[in-house]
Amino acid sequence: MVVDSFGTPASSVGGTGLRRVDWPFPHRGLVEVAATGGWRLDGRRASVITGVGALRLAASAAHYCDGRLMNNDTNAWRTRPWSGVYAATLCPFLDDESLDEPGLHAYVAELAAVEGLRGLVCNGHTGEIMSLRPAERVRVTEVVARTVRAAAPALKVVSGVSAEGSLEALDHAQAAREAGADAILLMPPHHWLRFGRSSSTAVGFIDDVAAAGIDVIVHQYPAWTRAGYTLDEMLAMVRNPRVVMIKMGTRDMARWRYDYERLKEAAPPVSIVTCHDEFLLPTLLDGADGALIGFAGFAPRLMIALVHAALDGDLAEARRLQQQVGPLARLIYNFGEPGCAAHQRMKVARWLLGRFPSPQFRRPIRPLSDADVDRLRSALAEMRLVL
Repeated sequence: MVVDSFGTPASSVGGTGLRRVDWPFPHRGLVEVAATGGWRLDGRRASVITGVGALRLAASAAHYCDGRLMNNDTNAWRTRPWSGVYAATLCPFLDDESLDEPGLHAYVAELAAVEGLRGLVCNGHTGEIMSLRPAERVRVTEVVARTVRAAAPALKVVSGVSAEGSLEALDHAQAAREAGADAILLMPPHHWLRFGRSSSTAVGFIDDVAAAGIDVIVHQYPAWTRAGYTLDEMLAMVRNPRVVMIKMGTRDMARWRYDYERLKEAAPPVSIVTCHDEFLLPTLLDGADGALIGFAGFAPRLMIALVHAALDGDLAEARRLQQQVGPLARLIYNFGEPGCAAHQRMKVARWLLGRFPSPQFRRPIRPLSDADVDRLRSALAEMRLVL
């Protein structure tokens, strides 16, 4: 009997010289490997696909042949709502720290013209939601929605909601809906980071805010924070018909695949998207329906090409694009997670490239040092980046 590298029995596929392996992931289909058992058609072992972290053939796709990962869902993601690439947008300010509405309109219009985006997400961490007053969050949503409706009506508009209580979050969600948002990105109350919460409180918060009558994207925080959701909590959340997506920011790579599988089994229509700018390709290949990332608001064409290649199963193309993304990611993220410093570098970098009106951030964030700006300028000139 031929078995795969995990001990799964493989049966012969008549006349093809291949073996077919039935993996315990029914929605991922079958895996075909060479008749020698564990070998791909290009002569390399199927269980050793290097350079993609913990990627394993069995865990990430149904077929591998000639540089392509393929499964019975290949390209199906393109027709599913709430899949694909969502760009988290930056927010421009004038020198006096007031909202630069013309600058925001121009930036959003540029993003909306990029082919392949599924939506824009304003008032996220990338957009400095924590420094925006409630009325300003509404105004940002209005400008983004108006610009998108005029330039690319098919794009989804998502507005972030961050509040410490259900009633306030409900008010913000209703305001986002009235301002033109199609959905909200619902962040957990930040006092949970300090004090924690019960599971009933976490699930109840989602249900409370979903009563606003707008679709909800659940923002999963890193597992090492006290605001991150457990798998059981997320399984309860996806029962709410208003929940359309989970922005999976767990950063717990050991659990990524398992949680993805369980959530998709429980609620197939709910999209599970990565927001791991620093682990983008591994998470896409290990199980994701798309990406909601600040990087797509910085270099949208490159991010769209990479995400689409990964979702289409074109591993060779995805790895080629990752070679371009790597140096840029190190420049922006400095081997860390997305955070204020990374968002600041994105804004300054786009400004240096003449594609953003100002490098201004709101206090208490202080400007980058001259040395940091010079480093960005030199690196961008060397990369010859095309946005």
